[in-house]
Amino acid sequence: MNLFYKQLNADAQENVAASEEAVTVPTATTNAPEVETAHDDFDWSIDKRNVSHYAESERVKYDKVYDNTFIQIEDGEIINGSVVALTKTDVVVNIGFKSDGLVSLNEFRDLPGLAVGDEVEVMVVEKEDRSGNLHLSRKSARIYRAWERIVEVHKTGEVVTGTVTSKTKGGLIVDVFGMETFLPGSQIDVKPVTDYDQFVGKTMEFKVVKINETIKNAVVSHKALIESDIEAQRAEIMSKLEKGQVLEGIVKNITDFGAFMDLGGLDGLLYITDISWGRISHPSEVVKMDQKLQVVVLDFDDDKKRISLGLKQLTPHPWDVLPEGLAEGSVVKGKVVNIEDYGAFLEIQPGVEGLVHVSEITWANTPINAKEFFKLGDEHEAKVVTLDKDARKMSLSIKQMTQDPWNTIENKFPENSKHKGLVKNITPYGVFVELEPGIGGMIHISDLSWLKRFNHPTDYTKVADQIDIIILSIDKENRKLQLGHKQLEEDPWNSLEETFAIGSIHEGTVTRKDDKGALVQLQYGLEGFAPNRHLNKEDGTQVKADETAQFVVIEFDRNEKRIVLSHARIWEQHIAEEKEAAKKEAKAESDNTKKAVKNIQAKVEKATLGDLGALAEIKAKLQEGEGDTK
Repeated sequence: MNLFYKQLNADAQENVAASEEAVTVPTATTNAPEVETAHDDFDWSIDKRNVSHYAESERVKYDKVYDNTFIQIEDGEIINGSVVALTKTDVVVNIGFKSDGLVSLNEFRDLPGLAVGDEVEVMVVEKEDRSGNLHLSRKSARIYRAWERIVEVHKTGEVVTGTVTSKTKGGLIVDVFGMETFLPGSQIDVKPVTDYDQFVGKTMEFKVVKINETIKNAVVSHKALIESDIEAQRAEIMSKLEKGQVLEGIVKNITDFGAFMDLGGLDGLLYITDISWGRISHPSEVVKMDQKLQVVVLDFDDDKKRISLGLKQLTPHPWDVLPEGLAEGSVVKGKVVNIEDYGAFLEIQPGVEGLVHVSEITWANTPINAKEFFKLGDEHEAKVVTLDKDARKMSLSIKQMTQDPWNTIENKFPENSKHKGLVKNITPYGVFVELEPGIGGMIHISDLSWLKRFNHPTDYTKVADQIDIIILSIDKENRKLQLGHKQLEEDPWNSLEETFAIGSIHEGTVTRKDDKGALVQLQYGLEGFAPNRHLNKEDGTQVKADETAQFVVIEFDRNEKRIVLSHARIWEQHIAEEKEAAKKEAKAESDNTKKAVKNIQAKVEKATLGDLGALAEIKAKLQEGEGDTK
């Protein structure tokens, strides 16, 4: 047993010697004599775990020595480490800390030849995670370094290279320095891009145009590089531009007002009026997208970088190369290219137009609406009336293609002859009727009906209606026909004067009312007018529209074709008659009373003059007696 304790004591001695300095624990001394026991050789300073106890000062000293053998790191710190081992899923990295860290093998996909001993840069995510392990990340380190680089190139404007990894809403995702950045669809190219998929997987050059420090987000642009190159080309082209210079360009965009052309880094506008000598409604009638064209520089502005181009100017003006046979009196054929109120323009050949004035459409001296007569694109033959090559003007006539029918008008359309015509136009004062091409006249609104008054001729007829007429008069010099319609029948007013005599009462229906009065429909299709105050009823109300009532004629004017009516006069006259009857009755009664009194007075005997004298004497005596008494 003593041998066991001696051996145990020897092992403890070796462990203490292995330390830099052994610690001796003093033992208490007594005056008692030492007695040898079986345990005297055992070192009781060693515990059951074979660990020596140190003083606190010694412990601090040795902890400091131990800690100085490792590097000091902080969370979020980026540090270089060495690959010490590779597994199927992880990479073991030694960064000189107390323990090695594990990094997922997926974070080294860009390093297919990774081997033990390679140096890698990692970020300390946590010095000690929940499991007590050192947590490292190469991906976080790469993103941090990438963001530093992106911020730097954003300040310097340096061009970077990135790979388009995927498509997202509104644009593309680009890997720049290992960090995802956003490429908006509007920043891919100077031309509009609709198919984003074609760029996925491509490596392209970009400029960092915007960064967000808060969320660590960056926006890149490929268009900015193209524009900078275009700007350089534009400056070079502008420095060499001259008016009249002929350039080759490609049609890049077509609008309603013209076409934009790419002149090799510089855009120019080919305005619609400079595309063709002839009239065109849209540039696409002549030019097409991506078409190569030779154009001439008409004007340019260095400051605004604007260039005006011309295409038609490369060919001679059509007026300068007119056919020799084109002269006054010749017949031409043209297409209607423009219609105005005063006439229409016929295009004889591209760039050469003539005007057909409304007065040269027909021989009839009636208003012609050019927009109703002509249609765009229609073709007409016309005679050249005037031709001015210097002013580039031409007047044409359609009516002169036929003989003037007014020369023999009285033979075919004599006065009082009856015909049927076509209503061509209607105005507030009359109806224009065409009897045959070139011959027509007007029916005045007052000559439409004997009985009715129309506010507008459209109340009686419409354009394109057939109407019977009679020729009232011919003005050959002014090319006018006065037509009538009501004259086809006898004037009924000659026989109406007796029927609608003043004071006669008729039944009528109010057809229309206004502030002045009402129109009343009478028998035989006749209309009368009742002033507003003559519409009053006996109960204080008025006759309303569409109401039928009795009316008395208070005025009949045959010449003016006018009848004035009154409803109020009927009951007012009745009341007046009743009053007059009562008055006559009262007067008769008064006369009878007076007559009766007169008869009575005649029967009473009258006093004589003598009697009157005696009475006077008696009166005098009585008066004297009264005086004596007093």
